[in-house]
Amino acid sequence: MNKVLERKIKLIWDFKGPAAAKTAAHYDIHLQEYIANEELKYDITGHLDISDMHSITYMVVAEFEMIQARDDLKPHRGEVYEDE
Repeated sequence: MNKVLERKIKLIWDFKGPAAAKTAAHYDIHLQEYIANEELKYDITGHLDISDMHSITYMVVAEFEMIQARDDLKPHRGEVYEDE
Protein backbone atom coordinates (compact mmCIF):
# COMPACT_ATOMS: atom_id res chain seq x y z
CA MET A 1 0.00 0.00 0.00
CA ASN A 2 1.16 3.53 -0.73
CA LYS A 3 2.81 5.06 2.36
CA VAL A 4 0.82 8.29 1.95
CA LEU A 5 -2.46 6.38 2.17
CA GLU A 6 -1.29 4.73 5.39
CA ARG A 7 -0.92 8.04 7.20
CA LYS A 8 -2.99 8.76 10.29
CA ILE A 9 -4.63 12.18 10.50
CA LYS A 10 -5.36 13.89 13.81
CA LEU A 11 -8.52 16.01 13.61
CA ILE A 12 -8.60 18.71 16.28
CA TRP A 13 -11.35 20.82 17.84
CA ASP A 14 -10.49 23.89 19.94
CA PHE A 15 -12.66 24.99 22.84
CA LYS A 16 -12.08 28.30 24.57
CA GLY A 17 -13.50 29.99 27.64
CA PRO A 18 -14.16 29.01 31.25
CA ALA A 19 -16.07 25.84 30.24
CA ALA A 20 -13.46 24.69 27.70
CA ALA A 21 -12.22 21.69 29.71
CA LYS A 22 -15.72 20.32 30.37
CA THR A 23 -16.79 20.91 26.78
CA ALA A 24 -13.70 19.17 25.40
CA ALA A 25 -14.22 16.16 27.68
CA HIS A 26 -17.87 15.94 26.66
CA TYR A 27 -17.11 16.22 22.95
CA ASP A 28 -14.62 13.35 23.30
CA ILE A 29 -17.58 11.11 24.21
CA HIS A 30 -19.33 12.07 20.97
CA LEU A 31 -16.19 11.32 18.95
CA GLN A 32 -16.00 7.86 20.51
CA GLU A 33 -19.64 7.28 19.53
CA TYR A 34 -18.90 8.42 15.98
CA ILE A 35 -15.97 6.00 15.71
CA ALA A 36 -18.16 3.11 16.85
CA ASN A 37 -21.10 4.05 14.61
CA GLU A 38 -18.95 4.55 11.51
CA GLU A 39 -16.69 1.56 12.28
CA LEU A 40 -13.54 3.59 11.72
CA LYS A 41 -10.14 1.93 11.49
CA TYR A 42 -8.68 3.55 14.64
CA ASP A 43 -10.16 4.09 18.07
CA ILE A 44 -7.97 6.98 19.16
CA THR A 45 -9.48 10.05 20.82
CA GLY A 46 -8.57 12.33 23.66
CA HIS A 47 -8.77 15.75 25.18
CA LEU A 48 -6.08 18.01 26.53
CA ASP A 49 -6.12 21.23 28.53
CA ILE A 50 -3.79 23.74 26.90
CA SER A 51 -4.51 26.42 29.54
CA ASP A 52 -7.31 27.37 31.94
CA MET A 53 -9.21 28.87 29.01
CA HIS A 54 -8.24 26.60 26.09
CA SER A 55 -8.77 22.87 25.67
CA ILE A 56 -8.73 20.60 22.66
CA THR A 57 -10.39 17.36 21.70
CA TYR A 58 -8.91 15.16 19.01
CA MET A 59 -9.62 12.06 17.01
CA VAL A 60 -7.26 10.07 14.80
CA VAL A 61 -8.51 8.67 11.49
CA ALA A 62 -6.95 6.82 8.60
CA GLU A 63 -6.21 9.18 5.73
CA PHE A 64 -8.78 7.49 3.49
CA GLU A 65 -11.46 8.24 6.16
CA MET A 66 -10.44 11.88 6.67
CA ILE A 67 -12.66 13.57 4.05
CA GLN A 68 -15.86 11.93 5.31
CA ALA A 69 -15.02 12.55 8.98
CA ARG A 70 -14.06 16.16 8.21
CA ASP A 71 -17.30 16.80 6.36
CA ASP A 72 -19.40 15.12 9.07
CA LEU A 73 -17.70 16.61 12.13
CA LYS A 74 -16.21 19.95 11.00
CA PRO A 75 -12.91 19.95 12.95
CA HIS A 76 -11.12 23.25 13.39
CA ARG A 77 -7.82 21.88 12.11
CA GLY A 78 -5.85 18.74 11.41
CA GLU A 79 -2.31 17.43 11.29
CA VAL A 80 -0.46 14.25 10.45
CA TYR A 81 -0.47 12.02 13.53
CA GLU A 82 2.80 10.51 14.64
CA ASP A 83 2.55 7.43 16.85
CA GLU A 84 4.11 8.11 20.20
